[in-house]
Order: sequence, then C-alpha cells, then structure tokens
Amino acid sequence: MDHRSNLKKKTVKSIFSLFFQSGYSAFLGLLANLVLTIVVSPKIFGVYITLLSTIAFLNYFSDIGLAASLIQKKEIDDEDIKTVFTVQQILIITLVTLGILATPFISHFYNLPKDGTYLYLSLILSFFISSLKTIPSVFLERKVEYEKIVFVQIVENTFFYLLVIIFALFRFELKSFIIAVAFRSLVGLFLIYKLSPWKIRIGFNKSRFSQLISFGLPFQTSSFLALFKDDLIILYLGKAVGFEGVGYIGFAKKWAEAPIRIIMDNVTKVLFPAISRIQDDKEKVGQLIEKVLYYLTGLIAPLMVFAFFLMPKLLAIIPRYQKWQKALPLFNIFLLSSFLVIYYAPLINVFNALGKVKKSFFFMLFWTIITWVFTPFFTKFFGYFGFPLTHLLISLTFPLVILSMKREISFNFLKPITPFIVSSFLMFVTLFLFNHFFLINNPYFNFFFKIIIGSLTYILTLTLFFKIKLIHELKKIFL
Repeated sequence: MDHRSNLKKKTVKSIFSLFFQSGYSAFLGLLANLVLTIVVSPKIFGVYITLLSTIAFLNYFSDIGLAASLIQKKEIDDEDIKTVFTVQQILIITLVTLGILATPFISHFYNLPKDGTYLYLSLILSFFISSLKTIPSVFLERKVEYEKIVFVQIVENTFFYLLVIIFALFRFELKSFIIAVAFRSLVGLFLIYKLSPWKIRIGFNKSRFSQLISFGLPFQTSSFLALFKDDLIILYLGKAVGFEGVGYIGFAKKWAEAPIRIIMDNVTKVLFPAISRIQDDKEKVGQLIEKVLYYLTGLIAPLMVFAFFLMPKLLAIIPRYQKWQKALPLFNIFLLSSFLVIYYAPLINVFNALGKVKKSFFFMLFWTIITWVFTPFFTKFFGYFGFPLTHLLISLTFPLVILSMKREISFNFLKPITPFIVSSFLMFVTLFLFNHFFLINNPYFNFFFKIIIGSLTYILTLTLFFKIKLIHELKKIFL
C-alpha cells in the first residue's frame, strides 16, 4: 500500500510539474506564434516549420531506444551508462556529419534563402548539443525528479521564445530563429549538468549493449514510424503545396493541437513508467486507463468546442490576423482529429508499458501506410486540405486500438467519457444557437460572452444531469 501511495504521489507530482512546464511553454509559444504570424510572412513561417521537421528526422536515429532502456532497467551501473553514451555519440556525430554534407542539397531542394541555410546549420548544432544532455536527464528521470527537468525546460523555452519575439519585432525574420536556437541549446546544456552532474566517460560493453538494445530497438522503431508519419510528411508537403501551404497547415495544426499537447502529452509521458510498475495488476491498470479517459475527456472536450467557435473571432479581432483566414477550415478538421487522438495515443503507451511493443509497432505501421498513401492522393485532389483529411482518417481508426486493448485489459470505455461528451455536445448546441440568433456587434463582448455561456452550459449539465461536482473532482486528484 505504501508503494502504491508513493507511486501515486510521484505520478501526480510529475504530471503537474510537466503541466506547469508545458502550460508555461505553451503560453510563451502561443505568444511567440501570435507575434510571428503577425510580423512574418507565411513563407518565412513555413521555412522554419519545414527545417524543424528535418532535424526531428535526425533525432530519431540518435538514440535507438537506449536512453529508454536505461530508464526502464531496474538497476544500472557505470558500464551501462558508458555504453549508452558512447554508442549515442557515434550515431550523433555520424548524423551531424551527414547533415552538414547534405546542406547544399537541402538548400537547393527547398530553394532556401541564405538565412534559411544558416538556420538549418544552427539546428544541426543544437541537435549535437542536445545529445550531451541525455545521460544527466536519464539520472533525473530514474529518480523521478521531474521538477529539475521542468526547470531546465522552462529556462530553455523562456530564452528561446523571448529571443524569437524580440528579434522578430526588430524585423530579423529567419535570423530570429537562428539566435534563439543557439542560445536555448547552450543554456540548457549548462543547467542540466549543474543540476545533474556527470563526468563524460567513453566505453563499450558488448553484453550490456545486447541487453539494452533488446528493449530499446523495438521501442525506437515505433518512434521512428511516428516520425515517418508526422514529420517527414511535412518535408513532402513543403515541396507538394509550397511553403505558404505548409504555413497554413502548420498554423492550423499547432493551434488545434494545443490542448492535447498541453494536457494529453504530459499525462502519457508519466503513464509509461507508472503502468510499468503495476503491469502485473491488470485490475489496477484497467482502473488507471478509465481515470485517464475520464480526465482527458473532461478537460479537452470543452476546450475543443470553445476553439471551434472562438477561433473565427480571434482571426477578426487580432490585427493583421486576417491573412490566416484560409487556414480556418484546416483548423476545424484538425480540431476533430486532435480530439479523437486522446482515445488512442495514451493506449499506445499502455501497450509499451505492458511489454506489448509489437502491437504498438503494428498500429504505427498501419497509420504510417495510411499517411503516405492518402496524403499524396488527397493532396492531388484537395491541395493543402489533403494532409488534414488524412490526419482525420487516422484518428477515426481509434476503435481498433480500444478493441485491441480490451483483449489485454478489462476496462469500460464509454462510462468514463459519456458525461463529458454529452455536456460538450449541449455546450456546442448552445453556442451554435447563440451564434445564429443573438447578434452582438461588439466582437470583444461577443467573444467573452461565448466563454461565459459555454462554461455555464458545460458545468450545469455535468452538475444537474450527471451529479459531477468539479470541486470534488479536483480534491480527488490532489488529496
């Protein structure tokens, strides 16, 4: 009982530390996104998004799951650590070298401006520096000291976003990203070694490597497929629909996914180690899955409804934001798609925690094939609508993941989510009627009145029809 109580405390503490970090970073990110999308052109924004995806591609080859193996392994020693660091650095240096050699090809392929090439090189340098943070970060994760990791990330993101905003306002355009990327990397490296000291050591133990890679390789293969599905397709789109099209897609996707990035990603990050510790207790795992579905739906469903009705108002209210009107239909597609993600993405982490890596791999492979078959096909007929439609198609396969999980763990899918789905639907209907029958000329009053009406509808429906008291629910989490 003490172990479970301690696990719950650590899990809750970890989740809320990550919530704070991602909430803070998301606020800065949205602020920077707001300034950038006002100040810079969609083309400049598209260049940054495309190059960021290029570096994400390199990142998936930099680890082969060895860091995850160190975190998962019950006991580790110096031989494990040296082996992981040495193998990782060999991979990193190889990738950095290939990345630098590929600079002329990348510049020509995407017809990058001079500053775009420098941004690409600064991202490669940042990629190398970030690899040096792996072992100190592993130490902190093994000790469940997420608050230290959170502190480093907060400082990194503060430097990055503030520098981007400041230099963008001074019309530095792509140079804003170059400066911010370099400073973020160096500050993060200094802090992580200050908080989690480690003397770099080189060495290789063949038997330890074999043990670590037996878990790490299947784990990383699924991650690579996620990269191939999400990031490499952006590189294709950069060529297929142009930087302006990618700019609209990036704008719509980033705003639509903000709730799941802030809420769901932090829950699933802690879900893996938490369920790994209780994987033999299938009843407890089932209860945890239901709680995750309960809270994710309760938090994210109303946010998605608000986003649907408020985004058109934001485009009208914010100065120089009218240029993103073309992205609004894409945003609405991504909203629905992103909401459905909460019903399968966390379960993929549960499969991994239960040791069912092959199932995770199967679904990732399935979704990757759908992405690369349907995105070019839909893009050909629907232009930059092609990728959002494919994203929605993938999300609609969530029942397959639920059915597969039910074969492993017994849990009730509909019961924990029904109150929030019904309440969000009534909230949607209320705001829809308000939109059509109550015309308020003042856009600011209209905006805030919708928030009040929507919130009251949601809370009253939960309280009167489902007897759910939000204050009581909050107490259950914290106490």
